[in-house]
Amino acid sequence: MTEFLVIRLGQHRDQQVAWIAADSAGIRLGDPATGPLADARAVIGDREVIVLVPSAEVLTTSVDIPVRGGAKLQAALPYALEEHLAEDVERLHFASGPKRSNGRIPVSVVSHERMREWIDMLAEAGIEAKSIIADSYGLARIPGTSSMLIADNQVFINDGDDTELVMEDVTPIQALAAIGVLNVDGSATGGDATTMPRHLLVYCSKNDEERYQHDFIAIREVLEGVDVKLLADGPLPRLAVTVATGTGVDLLQGVYGARKEYAGMFRPWKYAAILLLVFGVLGITAKATELFLQLREEAELRQQFNTEYRAIVPGAPETNDPARTVESLRRRAGTSDSTPVFLQAMEQLGRAMQQNRDARIEAISYRNGVLEIRLSAPNVPTLANIQDVVGQNGRFRANIRSTDQEDGKVTGRIQIQEAGS
Repeated sequence: MTEFLVIRLGQHRDQQVAWIAADSAGIRLGDPATGPLADARAVIGDREVIVLVPSAEVLTTSVDIPVRGGAKLQAALPYALEEHLAEDVERLHFASGPKRSNGRIPVSVVSHERMREWIDMLAEAGIEAKSIIADSYGLARIPGTSSMLIADNQVFINDGDDTELVMEDVTPIQALAAIGVLNVDGSATGGDATTMPRHLLVYCSKNDEERYQHDFIAIREVLEGVDVKLLADGPLPRLAVTVATGTGVDLLQGVYGARKEYAGMFRPWKYAAILLLVFGVLGITAKATELFLQLREEAELRQQFNTEYRAIVPGAPETNDPARTVESLRRRAGTSDSTPVFLQAMEQLGRAMQQNRDARIEAISYRNGVLEIRLSAPNVPTLANIQDVVGQNGRFRANIRSTDQEDGKVTGRIQIQEAGS
């Protein structure tokens, strides 16, 4: 289980930050704390650091473009979103996350100026972040449910699917109207009730629950359910346990992505690698030398054979395959050790086919003393009978290698070879 320290930065550089520990299972580990950013460094320990930055500074959206991840997607994002951005894309940093179930790719957009400011703040405090994520991703998506988090003058909201917003100085009804769940007067929209979220899950403080109690009463009249959960320790624990599970778009991509120091990784293994290389070169040299000596010896033996062969058969051409030449001479003299296995095996197979006339040979192949037959028969017992007849004289043995039912017949593959092989 991986542990993280989740640090939430404020809107301004001189603001205090908040932090809390959580693990990759989405469980908080302790209570949240606040203070200068440098103080958070003292409690990092062996934990990895996730930094939450204000969503007011980050545009979170999604795109549907037929480009896979990597450099191509990174290059395509500015052109896909250019029409929706007021600022020059050259001044903006684009980051993407894994494709969602609806096929769209989540994207975060932030200015290079803000990215550099956050990275500089962390560097000054001696903190190295594993990931930097907009804090709105800390509000989990639940299919079929609108989720809302009220903190100070901000309202985080999503529709459980692909729409999410962070707004300031709005009421819960106005936030629901912004994502199309309600009308601005709190009445139901004319949208399809089967696709619009019918439940609302709210996270807020006790004071915010009392302040917006009339909104919640009005919302309950329209939606099927409203569940309000109080944040006794503020919003950070809720945001932290969500991003610790891997949710959110990491802004540390592209020019801000982590660079691996491969030289440092391999430095401890330098001498071992040199020794391995030396042994490898020595091994290859030894094998090359052995091969050279074998080839030279083979050439000398071939030359010696050709000299002796020409003495026996004057005028004979030089041969490159002495073994084949010797075998040819032995056959001419009638002393070859090879036996007509193929013909004898075919003879025995013929006897078996005569006794099983319902069977039919589909294909025959012969290689390295093995005769392989593919045949069709009305049933498996017929194949078994052919196998038995082939092996009756004890000269050959037959093995059924496979059977298959096809169009009311059985197709089988039988191998025949000498019994002693």
